[in-house]
Amino acid sequence: MSTTPATNPLGQTWFGRLANLSTLTLLILILVISTGEMVHGQLLKFGEVMFSDPAQKVQYFLLRADPVKPTCNPEVNVEQEVARQEAAAASGAPMSGTGQPDDVDNLFGERTFNATAVRESLKATVANCVERHEVYEHVRDHITPSLKFYRGLETSFFVLFKFGADNRSMILLILLTVTAAFTTMGFHHISLRPARYARDFKAQAWSMTICSLMMLYSCVRYYQISVESGIEIDDPRVYFMWMVLFAVLAAVSAYRIVRQPPSHNNQEGTWARALESVPLIANLGIFSCAYFFLQGHPSGPAIYAHKILDFISIPLALALHIWAGMLFKQSRLVDLFMNIMRPWKLSPEALTYIILLAAGLPTAYAGVSSVFVIAAGAIIYHEVRAVGGTSQYALAATAMSGSLGVVLSPSLLVVGIAALNRQVTTAQLFYWGGFVFALTSTMFFIASQIHRHNRHQRAQVASPSVAIPAMLREMKVVIPYVVLVAAIAMFYSHVLDTPFNEISAPSILPVMMLLVLIFDKKMSAREESARQFASVGAAAATPSHAASHVPAAGNADGYQPAYAAQRQKTSIKAIDAATTETIEHVGSYISLMLFTQLIGGVVERSEIMSLAPQVFPNVWLAMGFLVVAKVILGMVMEPMGAILLVSSTLAPMAYANGIDPLHFWMMVLVAFELGYLLPPVAINQLLTRQVVGEAEIDKSDAEVAGQSFYRRYERWILPCIVMSISLGIVAFGPLLVQRVAFFQPIANLFN
Repeated sequence: MSTTPATNPLGQTWFGRLANLSTLTLLILILVISTGEMVHGQLLKFGEVMFSDPAQKVQYFLLRADPVKPTCNPEVNVEQEVARQEAAAASGAPMSGTGQPDDVDNLFGERTFNATAVRESLKATVANCVERHEVYEHVRDHITPSLKFYRGLETSFFVLFKFGADNRSMILLILLTVTAAFTTMGFHHISLRPARYARDFKAQAWSMTICSLMMLYSCVRYYQISVESGIEIDDPRVYFMWMVLFAVLAAVSAYRIVRQPPSHNNQEGTWARALESVPLIANLGIFSCAYFFLQGHPSGPAIYAHKILDFISIPLALALHIWAGMLFKQSRLVDLFMNIMRPWKLSPEALTYIILLAAGLPTAYAGVSSVFVIAAGAIIYHEVRAVGGTSQYALAATAMSGSLGVVLSPSLLVVGIAALNRQVTTAQLFYWGGFVFALTSTMFFIASQIHRHNRHQRAQVASPSVAIPAMLREMKVVIPYVVLVAAIAMFYSHVLDTPFNEISAPSILPVMMLLVLIFDKKMSAREESARQFASVGAAAATPSHAASHVPAAGNADGYQPAYAAQRQKTSIKAIDAATTETIEHVGSYISLMLFTQLIGGVVERSEIMSLAPQVFPNVWLAMGFLVVAKVILGMVMEPMGAILLVSSTLAPMAYANGIDPLHFWMMVLVAFELGYLLPPVAINQLLTRQVVGEAEIDKSDAEVAGQSFYRRYERWILPCIVMSISLGIVAFGPLLVQRVAFFQPIANLFN
């Protein structure tokens, strides 16, 4: 999952080009859907300002289409019409407007003709007709070429927005079909160990084929049962698209059984190790389908998979978050931030602490912790290594980097919790999330200081008189980026009337990162030209042997980050590379979200949660049970699917035992993050392994061979210690403050 077009040959094939173009089109359409309402509202406002004419009673909504000439007659002689109707009434034959006898009026018997009332009515009718003709003439006079162009733009955008809004389910399924097929073709699904040997590829291909065929059968049965029920199906296309999705995955997987990529060193590998390469979605899918099939409910997997469409805005927003993260990865923003910190020559532990603090906000914007690890994991790993951190410590920091900021605004995870649970609001969760973020980040710093390798050696921090001037010089480079980001945020806030918050973040971030990336590439090209010019000047003024030592990198030390080699030099290539990476990550991560729904279905249908008591003897036992249950769910489930399951099962149990909803959900967030660091799945560790690369993992293991148990497994132990202690404090600390008199004064600190 860490490949780019430069390293992924599949991205350069016709299949990869088609997938790239299709995904880019769908992502833009999702952007239009998410921003369409606010953009179209502003287009209507601008149209009203530019083209309306209050003096002539012409408003923009009248100009959105060519006017139709009224058919009424504005030149009716009122007196003649009154006389005609009076004569008709005197003859005893009520007349309609066409001059024919009006049978309806006869139902009410004889009526006395009121000439005055008829005259007033006719005058009003004629006046209205005259006004309609005047408006028609005024509107026709206002139809100018500029108006036609503007209304064409506005109405076309509305048609596109309405089409996307009416077909969101189809867009998501098509996106999932394209990205999952590409991910399957390239063997990039999330697994315990990436495929390297021939049997690894066989295990992946066969397991995905079996899983896809089982899901295809379930989808067919679901459609058949829905038709046989006699109830009209809302949108049959969705049912067929589910079948297409799994049929395509089955076909791609079957093709990969026959056409496998070359193995590492042409080795076969072992079947035992090959089982570790089976994608998580294949394990989840086969297990879930087997359970439902044995229960005589073959449509069960398809029913629970279909539930992802009930909260469709979350996977669509997640796709946009991932795309923004990949665009961010192609930029130099992290390099520029690190250039500000390098003059201080901080210890690896201190620098990591600052990186984790700085990563909190991007993690929140990335949506969930795993997305941030995907986007910035490799950057954090290499930066910690560059300042002298051990490989195991750098891997621990990378896995931990995504676990801190998920409680901060505008975290998609928190938004999902608030959307599914009326007992809490995003404002409450984000407020207390700030305290949890401070707790977990500080705990990591303390733990890393206690266990650091050279704790007896004092860090040689640079003098402020040296570091501050150098830092200020580097900050000058960052100022244009800050101004650009602020300008984009102000444009959305003031022009489009959409402030940057947890609701608008998924639709604003990709646009912001696209513009920042384009700006960054232009700045990078300008700096490269300046360096080349300086190198030519230096070569002309110095001996040739000295000119060969002129730095070629982008900072004063000539430091070139290892991950920067995957960045493309031009905007077009960078966007192309980011989109290709997005395909892999969207295909693997949203597929995992989808199949997590199936595990939730197994848990729900098996009623395993009912085995636990609904009311415990005391709140301490209830909290202990819930903590263990949440950690276990985090160990095996994707966060969004886990939140759905918890909302319907364990949350009511917590409320019944007197646990405050806000306290409960803050505990859930921390427990999930601990679960994402623990086997058997350890999703954040798996993603760290994939974005850093298997070669780095092997090198790291070789470096610590023969050392103490802690040093050999530091990348596992350190994050787990930090999150376990933090979870204990978050889970039981508030209970102590609420129920133990000695700790109650602590509550005053947070009021």
